[in-house]
Amino acid sequence: MCGVRLEANFHIITGQITAVNNISRCIEKAGLKIADLTLEPIASADATLSDEEKQAGVALVDIGGGTTDITVFHEGIIRHTAVIPFGGNVITADIKEGCTVMQPQAEKLKVKFGSALTNEVFDNRIITIPGLKGRDHKEISEKNLARIIQARMEEVLDYVLWEIRRSGYERKLIGGVVLTGGGSLLANTDKLTELHTGMSCRIGVPVEHLAHGYHESVSSPIFSTAIGLLLRGLQDIDPAKAKDEVPTATVVDENREPSNVSEEKGATWFDNVFKKTKEWFEAEPDMDFNKK
Repeated sequence: MCGVRLEANFHIITGQITAVNNISRCIEKAGLKIADLTLEPIASADATLSDEEKQAGVALVDIGGGTTDITVFHEGIIRHTAVIPFGGNVITADIKEGCTVMQPQAEKLKVKFGSALTNEVFDNRIITIPGLKGRDHKEISEKNLARIIQARMEEVLDYVLWEIRRSGYERKLIGGVVLTGGGSLLANTDKLTELHTGMSCRIGVPVEHLAHGYHESVSSPIFSTAIGLLLRGLQDIDPAKAKDEVPTATVVDENREPSNVSEEKGATWFDNVFKKTKEWFEAEPDMDFNKK
């Protein structure tokens, strides 16, 4: 058999060169080197999706702080990607305007008491917020808070469903929808997604390909993209080459035998990334709201 022409279908992802250059400068100023550039939803998919889901067909929805990223897989191949300019920040802005509170208070209301389904909230729950200096405390109904959040989440899911339909794989996604990112931590978000899209839904945590013994905080959907980037970085590292690049120094102690340890100044870029990521994981937000 012979031929004169070879054809193929490609999925090409484009981006602004200015945004790429800005990210590169930030990484370099932090003392790190860039090994490769990866689209955020693709990295999240590596950390949260199983091979069976990618083969069966699944839509990964990463609800971040500023954007909502969508990746559609079918038969193990990326079929569609999209970025929606709505994320957790617009929900916080709606709470700020609807409840007439400050930005930090709105964020804490969303994280600690927010719900994506109004029907799952009891009518008699009241949230008390400390007032400004010399002013009375402010009381907010948890039911009204849920109404604000559900309205915005339904708008975001409308865009998600439109992108899935535009991909042409709406009827082929046996795995349904997988939610990840900080926005997926809102209570009842998975239930709202099932009701709004008519597809099965689960919350994706970045432990699909991790060995046992990881820290409990790593299992949060907030770190899906970070874990995915680290996994991709590990796959691209040649163990033999990385071992040769790490300089060693002999440490002498009166009570111990000499041992070889890597110098902190001569650590590889992966060591620096792991150290900074570990510090990031251990940081926890402070919640001081009261409910009655």
